[in-house]
Amino acid sequence: MKILPNWLREFVEIPVDDRRLADDLTNAGISVESVDTVNGQSVFDVDFTPNRVDAMNHYGVARDCAAVYVRELKGLGAAGEGARGSGDSGTPGGSPGGAPGPTLTPGAFKIEIEDAQGCARYTAQVVRGIKIAPSPEKIAQRLGLVEARPINNIADASNYVLFEMGHPTHCFDLDLLEGGKIVVRRARKGETLKTLDGVERKLHPEDLVIADAKRPVALAGVMGGFDTMITDRTKNVLIESAWFDPASVRRTARRHDMHTDASHRFERGADFGATPTACARVAQLILETAGGKLEDEQIDALARTVERPTLSLRRSEVQRILGQDVPEQEIERILRRLGFGVTGRALIPDAPHRRPRDVSTTGSGGAHAAIAEAVVDFQVAVPTWRLDVEREIDLIEEIARIYGFDRFESTLPSFAGAVVEQPHEKKAAKIRERLLALGYNEAISLAFISHEDAQRFSQAAIVEIANPVSEEASVMRNSMVPGILGMVAYNLNRGNGDVRLFEQGTIFERIGERVEERRRGCIGATGRVGEGGVHAPARPYTFFDLKGDLETLLRAFEHRSLYFDEHALDYYHPGRSARAVMDGASVARFGQLHPQLAAERKLKQEVFLAELDLERLFTHALRQPFYREISRYPAVERDFSFIFDDAVTCERVRSLVEALRIMELRSVEPAEVFRGGAIPAGKYSMLLRATFQSSERTLRDEDMATWSAQIVKALQAIGGVLRSS
Repeated sequence: MKILPNWLREFVEIPVDDRRLADDLTNAGISVESVDTVNGQSVFDVDFTPNRVDAMNHYGVARDCAAVYVRELKGLGAAGEGARGSGDSGTPGGSPGGAPGPTLTPGAFKIEIEDAQGCARYTAQVVRGIKIAPSPEKIAQRLGLVEARPINNIADASNYVLFEMGHPTHCFDLDLLEGGKIVVRRARKGETLKTLDGVERKLHPEDLVIADAKRPVALAGVMGGFDTMITDRTKNVLIESAWFDPASVRRTARRHDMHTDASHRFERGADFGATPTACARVAQLILETAGGKLEDEQIDALARTVERPTLSLRRSEVQRILGQDVPEQEIERILRRLGFGVTGRALIPDAPHRRPRDVSTTGSGGAHAAIAEAVVDFQVAVPTWRLDVEREIDLIEEIARIYGFDRFESTLPSFAGAVVEQPHEKKAAKIRERLLALGYNEAISLAFISHEDAQRFSQAAIVEIANPVSEEASVMRNSMVPGILGMVAYNLNRGNGDVRLFEQGTIFERIGERVEERRRGCIGATGRVGEGGVHAPARPYTFFDLKGDLETLLRAFEHRSLYFDEHALDYYHPGRSARAVMDGASVARFGQLHPQLAAERKLKQEVFLAELDLERLFTHALRQPFYREISRYPAVERDFSFIFDDAVTCERVRSLVEALRIMELRSVEPAEVFRGGAIPAGKYSMLLRATFQSSERTLRDEDMATWSAQIVKALQAIGGVLRSS
């Protein structure tokens, strides 16, 4: 948002130049991102945090300036004097809760609030006999500098007040309102409204609308209606200033895909006590720029009161949190300058073993003498515009940012106890260490994915987000694959064709009424293997590279058995995917992304993925290194040539041989696989090489004959046919 230092100086005397002002505001929590000069004026580009809706205007920033520089805060012109207050309080409408307006004479314009939850307060003012014209140069210029297009003197008055004091208002053409009244209600079935942007909108029964006696004329807190807008023919206007429920405005704006300056502020919480002031300020500007005459008094309809709390502030807690003592007078000054109501309460020690007695700091006589040695706590009334202040710690934060973080001494925080390591941290670190050594880079993706990806990449029950930021991030992830896949695609789209990524995190799934978190890991890879060159050209990354990396990773964990089978998921390539099973439990599924999915996502390279179930993997202890002496006796190799059906996998063959538990068997690997020629269709030939070695003696021929017979018998049991040499 744009903030003009010259505008701020109308409300408070600022003793520094604009550059220093930008630095001081940033140090006080209002981040000035840049300072530009436009037509000889400085313009601040300010990044407000979402909770500081009270500061998203010039008067709110000026209030912080008054606290930082210890200066008086002026009122908002004639309309602001008394309505906003001045000096240290800065409190609108007197009391924090605000007060109803005057009673109207019979026959005045009527305001009816049918939905008290959606609209707590509605203030209006009728101005008759106005003349539509361009706004004066000062107003038009300022609106242009804050990137708001000047329209006419009536619309500009409303927009000017929005940027001046932050409360949205709206002006209706009074002669186009029917029935002499405004009704705040929910939309009725079948109603439509053409908004100021020219779009005919079908209203939802939950939409809060501003209506006249016959039809809706505005979407409450979002945008006014086209049929009652100000035109060159307008002579009489009705000024609206209201307080709408943030949740109601947010739902309506999202439902109609609208985001306006008004909805931006109402969604975050407007000032309940500011509606009379804003209405009066708009009326003042209209009288100054368009002439006319006020009709009767303000109409202030109060459906319910939005109360703000009174908080206790302990000096001991201020010192504990901030690490040093802030004088009582400084605490009180800061809070009063920010608009908080402050009452001190001195706790004066009495006789030993008795509770301290209370003395108000507003007392006199002997009380003042005792206060010097007392501990003073405060009761703090929160103003209506500070919806972000709800707890004692919020008050302490206000004190710290205005007092100045640079005034606090640099000290090490106190610490008692020891660092507590998470149960699976060593196992997660081992995975990270091995994957980094294999050439992968660790990445972190968002925990939100689209509904479509949640259904495509997992069967787990979906956890919907109540208030998603977009359709692409509308559910909590129930698979790690979409995140890794998105990051791989991001790299490919930017010319990085060699990608190796991994991530460890949690997925979320709904089980009954509960939401469970599960540990998962994910790997994504595409591109080439090897550096390339004349003697060793790079080759494409393949399924077997991924399988080998997974084997290296899984070997870090203790297990009795580990095998791979074809039971992968349907988003993998059916011929280039597998599942890893450790001690009977599936710990990983991996393979090439299905070509159809790759085409849908416009991936022009083969992408390989693996998702690990860390919950299951972490039930296995990390493998501890141990020393085994190299045998002094020679190893003996035996080759077995078998014909198998295509349904018999190499993994099954190796598992059967290892299941014989021959202690001297060191390894069994397929040395050669052959199809075609004399081998019938549907079968293949495998040359299986077994290596035997003893650490105690030289192996004899009878040993080899016995073990070879066991291997042949086991493989014949699954249909293997021993080939003659």
